[in-house]
Amino acid sequence: MSTGLWIGVVAAVVAALAVAGALWRPLRAARREARLARARQQFKLQRERLEAKFFSLAASSGKPRGLRWVDCDFDNLVTYARDRKSGQLSAFVGVTISFEAIEGGLMEGVEAVGNLRAATAVFIYGRQGWETQGRVMFNLNPSEAIAYYVSLVELVGNEGLS
Repeated sequence: MSTGLWIGVVAAVVAALAVAGALWRPLRAARREARLARARQQFKLQRERLEAKFFSLAASSGKPRGLRWVDCDFDNLVTYARDRKSGQLSAFVGVTISFEAIEGGLMEGVEAVGNLRAATAVFIYGRQGWETQGRVMFNLNPSEAIAYYVSLVELVGNEGLS
């Protein structure tokens, strides 16, 4: 092969890589948006089941120590975030939790036990759809939770019940 032909082949390969690189970002962004739209729709459809599972798991966690979960009121607004490294989606929902002291426990007789607690419930979107491990972030609303973990997650949207 002549030198001119090699230069032509190399130029064609470089041009093809440049075109592929230019197309990659918009395609990736479109794929992420489509995935987010599917995830939002699934969250709406599964929300009641997810809330019940969250309450069951969180209430059985033994946290906070000495308290029994009595009720958990979920806000309408869902805040979605994406893990900056893995791309995994999460849903953050504000909750208001009420507790009662466990009889004979350390918190029995403490007046503040009856105070409502603000927190954020966390839901994760994986290959099998939405799940929860009952993870709760006390004293943070969803926006504050995302701001606190801004180095790990990025906000991708909010959506209320309709």
